[in-house]
Amino acid sequence: MHPLSPALHGAKSLVVVIAGLSWSTLSRVGFGWFAVLVTVFVLGATVLSVISWWNTGYHLVGRELRVHEGLIWRRTRAIPLERLQAVEVVRPLLAQLTGLAELRLEVVGGGKTEAPLAYLSVAEANALRQRLLAVAGRAHEVAPPAAGEPPAPAPAGRRLHTVRNRDLLVSQLLTPQAFLLPFGVAFVVTQFLSEGSWSFIAVASTLTAMAGVLLQPVRRVLDDWSFRLDRDDDTLRVRNGLLETRMQTVPLHRVQTVGVTWPLLWRVKGWLRLRLEVAGYSAAEPDDRNRPDRLLPVGDTHAAELVVAEVLPGVRLGALPTTPPPRRARWLRPLTRAAVGAGLDEQVFAARSGLLTRRLTLVPYARIQSVRVTQGPVQRRLRLATVHADTAGGSGAAAPDRDLAEAWQLAAELITRAHAARRPHRRG
Repeated sequence: MHPLSPALHGAKSLVVVIAGLSWSTLSRVGFGWFAVLVTVFVLGATVLSVISWWNTGYHLVGRELRVHEGLIWRRTRAIPLERLQAVEVVRPLLAQLTGLAELRLEVVGGGKTEAPLAYLSVAEANALRQRLLAVAGRAHEVAPPAAGEPPAPAPAGRRLHTVRNRDLLVSQLLTPQAFLLPFGVAFVVTQFLSEGSWSFIAVASTLTAMAGVLLQPVRRVLDDWSFRLDRDDDTLRVRNGLLETRMQTVPLHRVQTVGVTWPLLWRVKGWLRLRLEVAGYSAAEPDDRNRPDRLLPVGDTHAAELVVAEVLPGVRLGALPTTPPPRRARWLRPLTRAAVGAGLDEQVFAARSGLLTRRLTLVPYARIQSVRVTQGPVQRRLRLATVHADTAGGSGAAAPDRDLAEAWQLAAELITRAHAARRPHRRG
């Protein structure tokens, strides 16, 4: 790895240490001892980072990438490149300031991002990315240009959509966290005025709590800044990020479901959000920013129709035939029966749900791995059942509280359509 890697890991540890010690620790031990604690922890983390950097390396052996790490317990990971799905070049803020980049490998069936190589110079990261893709038979993919180099020619493809940063900002202002923040600020100020307490610790703790409330919308703005979606042959390319720039590749043949969400406050503007479920991409990754599930962070119905038509040809969002459960399902869903529905389109199985936040899940028939019919005790008394269409990604879609006879008929039709949709692929 690059010699500056320990410094970047140490800087990340500094943020974690300060957040872990909290303001209450500062109030108990004082500023001097607080600074000593932070220094000791950061020095310890930096020493460990240097040791880790000195004992970490990689090399290509045939069609395998082998990553070596560890001092006392040596570990070698061999990643077969024929399973390589994509190589992502990610540049966090500190990496951008130091001219470095992180390389993340996505492999089919991986539980998380494999062998993140942090950090390499931008030129080395781009060269290694191209070499890995060439060995894996994916040499047609083009890496981002290195700093100071002229941009490489754009890959043969076309721009599908660009999200305006203004719309992104407004969309995050129309979230419960941002909408309720002024009321929270007014409440806190009223409490301070009534008690007459304006100590540094009290103010700092309050500001920290407010920052925590705003963290999610702010992170979404930073992550989706300058969001661009391109189509290149049979892949989608997503480029986004402000403080951390990234380019992700989504193979269309691995898309399992498309999810559409209409948040309550967004419906005033006629906006929605599109997300993907992709097989083989770090489904268990704790940080959802590493998952290539963004299809459209915010957009209107027209933009969503265009994007969905690229991912699922022949599917029209406004013409999906979904019907609600029977009237007796109101005993189980007194408020949401009309908001729940399911139906069969020519290309996909569609299921909608949600009262305040509306959701629609589209599952292509060729991606259905299994079909289940389940009944709870109350459903059995009401002669109702739920039909599940499972995918390789793990979530799929469900049609809850259908009439029992209709549920079995729907399950049989889903199985028939799934077999028919996969039959041409088997011939190929």
